[in-house]
Amino acid sequence: MSTSPPFRTPEECRSLIEGSGISIAEWARENRFSCGLVYQVLEGKRRCLRGQSHKIAVALGLKAGQLIDVQMLSQMLSGLQQEEETM
Repeated sequence: MSTSPPFRTPEECRSLIEGSGISIAEWARENRFSCGLVYQVLEGKRRCLRGQSHKIAVALGLKAGQLIDVQMLSQMLSGLQQEEETM
């Protein structure tokens, strides 16, 4: 029986960040995210399906996912395609 990893609520994320003595804006800058977008994610105004909002949600622990760039994804996909061609 597998259990899913525990995810944080937006409120828990805010508490963790603010409890650490730094601001949400500082956390965003340190992680190279748009400050406004981080606030939108924490306020539930973004669906976080792709792009920077997805990366923010994953970094905050709000959802599962991988933080990979487009080039890495392309390499992974081409590797799968090459494996299929050799079969």
